Amino acid sequence: MHFDDRLATVLRLRAQGTALARIQFRQLLDLLGTQPSDARTTNVEAAYERLAQLSASIPAADRAAMLRDKAMRLRSPRLVATLASTEPVLAEAAIDAARLEPAEWADLLPALSPVARARLGTRSDLLPVLTERLHRLGVVRPGLPSAQAIPATELINQSADLSAALAQPEPDSIGAIVKRIEAYRKARAPEGPGEAPRLPLGEEHVLHVPAEARAFDFATNANGQIIWADPGVAPMVIGQSLAGPTAPPNLIAAVTRRQPVSGVRITLEGSTAIAGDWRADAAPRFDSLTGQFLGHHGRMRRWPRLVASAGKTAADSEADRIRQLLHELRTPVNAIQGFSEVIQQQLFGPTPHEYRALAAGIAGDAARMLAAFEELERLARLESAAMELEPGECDLAAVFTATVGQLAAHTGQRGSGFAVRASNASCLVPLAPLEVQRLAWRLLATLAGTAAPGEKLGLTIESDGPICHVTLALPASLAARSDKDLFEAAPGTIPQAIAAGVFGVGFALRLAQAEAKGAGGSLQRSDAALILTLPGLTADPERHSQAG
Repeated sequence: MHFDDRLATVLRLRAQGTALARIQFRQLLDLLGTQPSDARTTNVEAAYERLAQLSASIPAADRAAMLRDKAMRLRSPRLVATLASTEPVLAEAAIDAARLEPAEWADLLPALSPVARARLGTRSDLLPVLTERLHRLGVVRPGLPSAQAIPATELINQSADLSAALAQPEPDSIGAIVKRIEAYRKARAPEGPGEAPRLPLGEEHVLHVPAEARAFDFATNANGQIIWADPGVAPMVIGQSLAGPTAPPNLIAAVTRRQPVSGVRITLEGSTAIAGDWRADAAPRFDSLTGQFLGHHGRMRRWPRLVASAGKTAADSEADRIRQLLHELRTPVNAIQGFSEVIQQQLFGPTPHEYRALAAGIAGDAARMLAAFEELERLARLESAAMELEPGECDLAAVFTATVGQLAAHTGQRGSGFAVRASNASCLVPLAPLEVQRLAWRLLATLAGTAAPGEKLGLTIESDGPICHVTLALPASLAARSDKDLFEAAPGTIPQAIAAGVFGVGFALRLAQAEAKGAGGSLQRSDAALILTLPGLTADPERHSQAG
């Protein structure tokens, strides 16, 4: 008998903080995305409610990025319909990531919003019957822009011959359209490539999908959503909005007020070919008969300093792959832990004590594995700058002193421990108390666990203006190591009486170093000591009573 309790395991966890909320949202997407269409259990309904609650605390752009993950499994029509009814950027990402059967798409079409239908119309894997239904619902695949799509500022600079060519009779004639396009191409050819927007004419280099696009022409609708682009990049940019939540205010104002766009910086999301920062130049276009605003037409060019952006994207992608791998590993470990707890607590009936003892051991091993996964994910997110420590206010000296007191129960019996020397000055740091407690325990437990019996370690806490310094003496066994070996993320050979993690001394110190860097400070070695540096906060002024 197989019992799937993955949803129940995820729902038992409380997402306290932004990082845990994102992790739980990603887990629920993965689990609900593979649920059968007719699943209506209590856990499924609770999972959809939790998904709605988490959506309120996670930006739409971040949720859309989770859906665009290549490892996302979105095969539930109900989940697709739920996501497609929210923000446009999330609806577009859900339509792109969905992998439904043709019959499921057909049933889902009437319930989709216009934005979702338009996005579905851009997919190249639709069957003819679905394309026909989209046409009946008013969704038409975007093609070449009409003669009115040429910006007015461009037409002013054209010669009289070009204006005559663009005003050929019989506008509905295919031959007339081809002649207008050819006239436009010949008029713009002397200016050289890449100088201004030009219409695609089916050349080989335009149809080729570049490994990394440098520039492309585009057209938007009245709401700022891209509805046409050069064929090489069209599948990757159509449906994206210039006036999205992350767009700069001047770009949103230009789209709203029907004004020209000149040199505005915009960030596009998607594949590596178009992801990154772009410079957008566009002019508004209006209907020649009614004067109705139709949208913008222009060109995007790569913003300078693309190398740094590409490096950041690669680092984020590597962190995403590690997080996805850990998520796949957590699922079976959670199931093993759940089954062992069921046996150990005799929830299904009386169980022999031998089996209960074995189950308790398995539950403990599973808990240690889950803790190790959390440490790995935390290190990956911190080193790739994909995670920020929770802000707050905490007294660094008080936390380190309290942690030394907790360790005294072990170090006192061995005659080891820490000789604390703290200045009277305030050591307030801009971190939540939980973050400082984790960092203090990781450092002090690692050093206390490797200290020999009778070995006392110096611990100095002092404040130097806006900077707080913590100096920790290294035990003799660690002081003999080189700088590279000290922070090497691999299990060491030194036995530890107290362990701050399952991966050894090097990994614990490397994680502490990443946490210090994430807080705006550093953890460096200086001879036989470690120096922790964190930015400090100024103390609150004294409150004086008001004179009567």
